[in-house]
Amino acid sequence: MNNPSDKVANWLTILETAELLGIPKGKVNRLLEEHTLVAVKKDGQLMIPAELIVAGEPLAPLRGTIIMLQDSGYSIEEAVEWLYTHSEVLGQTPLQSLLEGKKAPVRRLAQMLDI
Repeated sequence: MNNPSDKVANWLTILETAELLGIPKGKVNRLLEEHTLVAVKKDGQLMIPAELIVAGEPLAPLRGTIIMLQDSGYSIEEAVEWLYTHSEVLGQTPLQSLLEGKKAPVRRLAQMLDI
């Protein structure tokens, strides 16, 4: 798989994410552990795709989708890559579908995956 960094337009540091969400850095780390948010190493620093924050909150359907991808054997980096890769089935990226509230088709697609 490609480096997910290539497909993500805007990145946030842990501190920037904490400020954007109005929570302490420790809570951001907890959100990462729970997969409510995801981060990948970029230039030696954990970075969170900015699109995963919507209206001051983490994108709600992300957690379940990430857990499904991990159950299929995906690493966090591979899951981020998958979210940002155009899907013929969806007609757009899985992330765009999630942002539009189309959680069910994304989850169906994720269920069919197996590395």
